[in-house]
Amino acid sequence: MKKIIGTLTLVFGTLLLATSCKTRAPKIEGYTLLWHDEFDGKKLDDKIWNREVRPAGWTNHELQSYTDEDANIYVEDGKLILRALKFTLKSGNSFYTSGKVQTSNKKTFTYGKIVARAKTPKGQGLWPAIWMMPAESKYGNWPVSGEIDIMEVLGHETNKTYGTIHYGSPHAQKQGTFITEGPDFADDFHIYEIDWEPGIFRWYVDGKLFYEESYWFAKSRAGQNFDYPAPFNEDFFVQMNLAVGGDWPGKPNDSTDFENAKFEIDYVRVYQKDFYDENVSRPEKPIPEPDENGNYIHNSFFAYDEPLDDGKDWSFLTASAGEGKASIVDNMLKVETQNAGTVAHSIQVIHPGINMKKETKYKIQFDARADEERKIRVAITAPEVNWTRYFPDTEAVVGKKWKTYTYEFTMTYDDDPCGRLEFNMGRLGSTATVYFKNVTVSQLN
Repeated sequence: MKKIIGTLTLVFGTLLLATSCKTRAPKIEGYTLLWHDEFDGKKLDDKIWNREVRPAGWTNHELQSYTDEDANIYVEDGKLILRALKFTLKSGNSFYTSGKVQTSNKKTFTYGKIVARAKTPKGQGLWPAIWMMPAESKYGNWPVSGEIDIMEVLGHETNKTYGTIHYGSPHAQKQGTFITEGPDFADDFHIYEIDWEPGIFRWYVDGKLFYEESYWFAKSRAGQNFDYPAPFNEDFFVQMNLAVGGDWPGKPNDSTDFENAKFEIDYVRVYQKDFYDENVSRPEKPIPEPDENGNYIHNSFFAYDEPLDDGKDWSFLTASAGEGKASIVDNMLKVETQNAGTVAHSIQVIHPGINMKKETKYKIQFDARADEERKIRVAITAPEVNWTRYFPDTEAVVGKKWKTYTYEFTMTYDDDPCGRLEFNMGRLGSTATVYFKNVTVSQLN
């Protein structure tokens, strides 16, 4: 009897161990599990995933070549690893390889809840992403048929993640950001989630909603308009990759740790509702109104403090290795730079909400000074229309004494209620602190 019980215990224990090694995706009320991968096997499941092979520079001026090599794409300890590797030639030049996987022609779907748990690498120039592209691009080539970015994290700023949609012609986009208050995205695993439904996207991190978007359009390069909710009403597929370099994160540097340049994905799960109502209408876009003087800038005179990281009114941003801070003190906006970064917009102050109307004249005016003479750049841009420059990047030399700067221009592009003022203070030859006051953007006619 002892032997039988012992044998049964051994068998039961073995079954329990085998069962516990195979993770089951949890049920979500109101949804059906469409497909998932827990990466519990010994190798990548080629019934779900393709290994994508691409040369360096194929897109975004990225430096890596995507390979199908096991050194760049492998499954280990219940996780998919996409690893970037650095190689040094005799000439001293570097080249990079990395991994990208996607589900085209294998797992495509329209609408759903996509959930992934992942840990990103840390390091300048590293750029992990989980995103989606259309299976057939029936409305036209990118970006007309859309792109859905579930998460992107830049290796030099691993406390922030981005959720974005791209669409339209000219290229337009909408983007939300989330800054974690706990362990950052490279220090621990986090759950990234997007709900994609007719007429709305919702992005979450660790179950917390941080952005939702309902406004987009589908317009071909030939000018053909497609009914909303196009282009996001056709089949898309999932892809995941670890890029090196590129226009957004900038190049890696000597501090980038390629021994640990690993994007780790614990699971990917896709759920769907039984029914989606596509009878939806695009919401009306709010049109900003100027004040009684025709000025679109809120808190022009910095009379009160406000958050500079909430995406409303005045905001301070860094990119491409830029490091600094901004504050409102003594009726001034003060911008301090520790690292100028690799591009002019590595250190940036912005103010959105400028209604740009075709054939309308505008005036930009502000006072500025700096601790040491230095250059800055001012522009009015179109973040939702492929970063078109309605007022082109214009350099101004700022000295130690206050000076008033005035620029007038006529809007020559189609109407856009989402113009934004930019002050760029990144890689322009100095890290001297800059001060602003009395900032206005006024409509003159």
